[in-house]
Amino acid sequence: MDQNETPVLTALAEHQKLDRYGFTPPAHRQGRGVDPRVLEVLGEQSFRSDVLASSGLDDRKTSNGYLQRAQDLMADAVGADQTFFSTCGSSLSVKAAILAVTHGEGEILIGRDAHKSVVSALVLGGLQPRWIRPSWDNELKLAHPPTPREVEAMWEKYPDASAALIVSPTPYGTCADIEAIARICHDRGKPLIIDEAWGAQLPFHSDTPTWAMSAGADVCVVSVHKMGIGFEQGSVFHLQGDLVDPIRLAHCADFLATTSSSTLIYAAMDGWRRQMVQNGHDMIERTLALTRRVREQIEELPGLHVLEEELTSHEASKDLDIMHILVDVSGLGITGYQAHDWLRENCLLDFGTTDHRRFEITMSIADDESTVQRLMDGLRLLIDAAPDFPESPPVLIPDEGELDLETVMLPRDAFFGPVEDIPVEESVGRIAAELATPYPPGVPVLLPGERINEAAVKYLRSGVEAGMVLPDPGDASLKTVRVVKE
Repeated sequence: MDQNETPVLTALAEHQKLDRYGFTPPAHRQGRGVDPRVLEVLGEQSFRSDVLASSGLDDRKTSNGYLQRAQDLMADAVGADQTFFSTCGSSLSVKAAILAVTHGEGEILIGRDAHKSVVSALVLGGLQPRWIRPSWDNELKLAHPPTPREVEAMWEKYPDASAALIVSPTPYGTCADIEAIARICHDRGKPLIIDEAWGAQLPFHSDTPTWAMSAGADVCVVSVHKMGIGFEQGSVFHLQGDLVDPIRLAHCADFLATTSSSTLIYAAMDGWRRQMVQNGHDMIERTLALTRRVREQIEELPGLHVLEEELTSHEASKDLDIMHILVDVSGLGITGYQAHDWLRENCLLDFGTTDHRRFEITMSIADDESTVQRLMDGLRLLIDAAPDFPESPPVLIPDEGELDLETVMLPRDAFFGPVEDIPVEESVGRIAAELATPYPPGVPVLLPGERINEAAVKYLRSGVEAGMVLPDPGDASLKTVRVVKE
């Protein structure tokens, strides 16, 4: 295929050149009706690019096939059999994959460090999760991907499960041994889904961790907006082999997706694919070199430590995406929450994953010497300011096994059944009816259907007091929690 093509992007440019006019949604009519104060912030071009996918960009029969051609080009670029675009993020892609492989019933093996979107699929499908235990690092107090041994043990215990789902890379950049896990699944004739939301760049450079499709995964879900170049909500999911029905997968995605897909998001993903094929290797090469230098520079700063050997030496972490720079600030006597908040307020810098002792910098091909200088200046100011920070309440992190909560009900039954809100102090022993997910990275501590234990309550309550964000519970302060009514 001609990878210089950009079917959606080119069609959008032609749409604008012809000055088409639609008596259809969106009602702003390519920005004609937009308040000038809105245009000043969002720009006229963003509205000109916001048109209907059919009876707009394409005709009412989509006879030009712009989207399908763009998806085929993406599959060809990365070596997948088929690729599907999503404008509802990888949350939709993961749910569609789970529903497709389970047919909406039975069991599925899932790494317990999975994203909260997985729980949505369990609730929607009425599925029974069989949780694969991640490799817990008790010293670092973080989870690495499950080992092949853990996956095989779960298949031995639950041979009738429909598939396995593993997150790799994790939000910390650690990677599972996908090739070994895929072999274990395929020996049983079962598909492997990899939530590779953080791996958009992996197919385009050999010095990055192994891409899931190259390692034998059957379905791979990728967030273009995370480590690629695209708008928020842009996601692709790739398919290969014959263990997953492509028509059912497409139908499941269609059931969950909006019928008003954003051509703006489609066009950005289309253009990003061309960029990666033409220039991606060199761009990633430059970014990897820049990242290595940044890691070294941060490591030299007093009170800061960049985690690397601690992650790669762990049994479960087969590889590490170094573009995730995990910085330990405990040497400054402060928490990751405090560091994040201070850098945002005083240096206008934002970061993603944050916990009781770390925050994470994610590098991308968009970064350069100027952004790195801004980062380093901010970190030096943080070091100078840290001695004046107030003491943070301690976060009571459980030891290994203490967060292995017992699943006693289907997530669907617990979520949709009779519930009540009770003081969190009275919740130990009760069955959770809602999620409690420190965010980011978005890995739930409590799930509907799990029996709450004291370690989980202490961890979440102490975390909230120290600055942890819990967007899921009805009571974000977690003074109360929603449980199954007895």
